[in-house]
Amino acid sequence: MATPIIYGTEMSTYVRTARLAFEEKPAQYELVDVSVVRGEVKSPAHLARNPFGTVPTFEHDGFKFYETGAIIRYIDQVWPGTTLTPEDARDRARMNQIISIIDYYAYDAIIRRIVVHRLLPQLIGGADPAVIAAAIPRAKLCLAEFDRIKGGGKFLAGDQLSLADLYLAPVLFYLALTPEAPLLAEHARLAAWWEMMQQRSSYKKTQPRLS
Repeated sequence: MATPIIYGTEMSTYVRTARLAFEEKPAQYELVDVSVVRGEVKSPAHLARNPFGTVPTFEHDGFKFYETGAIIRYIDQVWPGTTLTPEDARDRARMNQIISIIDYYAYDAIIRRIVVHRLLPQLIGGADPAVIAAAIPRAKLCLAEFDRIKGGGKFLAGDQLSLADLYLAPVLFYLALTPEAPLLAEHARLAAWWEMMQQRSSYKKTQPRLS
């Protein structure tokens, strides 16, 4: 079986989620850098892989597709090793719920409106404090929901590591680098989970180089 390829920058939270899935299996993969900062996501070569110009895109034995949710579920189904989807239907529903919250609400508030304005203002022509301030209530709501949904389980969707954990950890990595990092400390269960995730080998192996 050919080595699967992830196209995308290691700085991307979504690329890191796909990499985390392989590291947790564990299974070999290749990361082919496609830089967002340098505009390579809009190059003809990358648009041929993904006409929306986003990352990651994925290739395995001639099968090519994009969208992180599809990629990580494919990884979990095709590669043997650690199962990243709960067997219990309710835990699986919670996993999918958390993934959807990130895709539809948390990524926009935390990454696009807080992290990018704080850490990568050059990509948007300069930071706008009003955008950051407006995003904080939504970010706080998302964190509160993650904490509530997690409940007393060890991981976000029960006592088994799941795709939900691999989705959220890269987002919190960047939030922790901003002045808004104390928002996480308001939620004890989520904060304890975050400390635990940072100790995992997969997390350490996929930490992006920011300089």
